[in-house]
Amino acid sequence: MVLETDLLILGGGTGGYVAAIHAAKQGQEVVIVEKGQLGGTCLHRGCIPTKALLRSAEVYDTVKRASEFGISSGEAGFDFLKVQARKEKIVEQLHQGVESLCKKNKIKIYHGEGAILGPSIFSPVSGAVAVTFPDSDEEELIIVPKKLIIATGSSPRTLPNVEIDETFILSSNGMLNLQELPKKMAVIGGGVIGVEWASLLNSFGVDVTIIEYAERLVINESESVAKELQKQFEQRGIQVVTQAAVKRASVESEKVQIEVVGHDIMTFDKVMVAVGRTPNVNGIGLQNTSVQFNDKGIEVNDYYQTTESHIYAIGDCIDTLQLAHVAAKEGEIAVRHLLGETVSPLNYQDIPRCTYTQPEIASVGYHASNFPENIKVKVGKFHFRGNGKSLIFGEAEGFVEVLRDTETDDLIGVSIIGPHATELISEAAASIYLNASALELSDVVHAHPTMSETLMEAALDTYGLAIHK
Repeated sequence: MVLETDLLILGGGTGGYVAAIHAAKQGQEVVIVEKGQLGGTCLHRGCIPTKALLRSAEVYDTVKRASEFGISSGEAGFDFLKVQARKEKIVEQLHQGVESLCKKNKIKIYHGEGAILGPSIFSPVSGAVAVTFPDSDEEELIIVPKKLIIATGSSPRTLPNVEIDETFILSSNGMLNLQELPKKMAVIGGGVIGVEWASLLNSFGVDVTIIEYAERLVINESESVAKELQKQFEQRGIQVVTQAAVKRASVESEKVQIEVVGHDIMTFDKVMVAVGRTPNVNGIGLQNTSVQFNDKGIEVNDYYQTTESHIYAIGDCIDTLQLAHVAAKEGEIAVRHLLGETVSPLNYQDIPRCTYTQPEIASVGYHASNFPENIKVKVGKFHFRGNGKSLIFGEAEGFVEVLRDTETDDLIGVSIIGPHATELISEAAASIYLNASALELSDVVHAHPTMSETLMEAALDTYGLAIHK
């Protein structure tokens, strides 16, 4: 069977379905080919389920501290199966929502495995997709689109001599299927995924050790933020081992032994591998085209066109920030470009980055450890302990850092570690996007008492004018 369409999107994750909806709203006939469930990694194996677990951990931590707020309660406890069930309920509700949106916008969905074809009897140019349905008797489908967007996402990466079995040595996918928590666990990798899991496991009483190859946690954040995170983690009882190269991990007598260069053998009940994700570019037929790709992903221009101009690629399968909101924006830009609209390239410095640990971390633009050497920068800082709302909430650890270009007065970066950082960062992101100065950010009247006042104070501090410091 052969089907023709205006736009085919290979992959129905966040980038794919958002691009599909944008195109459909502009009158395009759109088809999505997805081998799993709509919503992809973010909805089913990443952002949403992990944040649901983190929220349960946060509530549990709050209940355990109830006496600090003058509230009497019995001994706090939790049912991990109910925690998992709540997570699944949220995921399913959002999954049904995505399916309804696609149906509403008359987007055709085919749940099968797609492989891109080169020039053939179906099309004089590459870009047609052969869809097979391994779990059914349905015949192969050939879809011939005018334009193709590749949005195949990414998969968990592992290390040499560390074999993921999803029983004792687990990826982030396997972690989501745990039915009971181990007593002692190692997390290999101190990036965003690793520290989020370490945080929630610790909240639920697991003895956690983070093993990180680099010299500090969250290497993409500022040194001051990484130092504060490690301090608070260690205060909570999380062990942090940095500059640690894992030589191998092996399962012995239902325990996992980890060999780390320069350390004694470490033994754990389970181990999570969180060393990043690799783009899904193999096995999708790219070799049949002249599209350029490598281990880092598919090569694209500023508008996400590949070396074949009618084929685009977005999201984790290209070498940009592996974030769901980035994939969604890339999908929108790709669609607008393929429809012939005037569109500006995405400035990745304007993208907010969030880590949902306890404490939360969020940043946008440059930070105090990575701004260009040719820019003269003044760093303003304000601690949450000087903020009334933070004290009221009982969450007064952490700080806000604001970076100001002293020559242009431009606001060029904000980093936050502390309560509700992932919500507070939106004001900073909007300010940078609108090319605001630090003075303009501080001139905005901020409601009192709110945690957002910390942004105002940190911005004022770049001029030495903070009021409550």
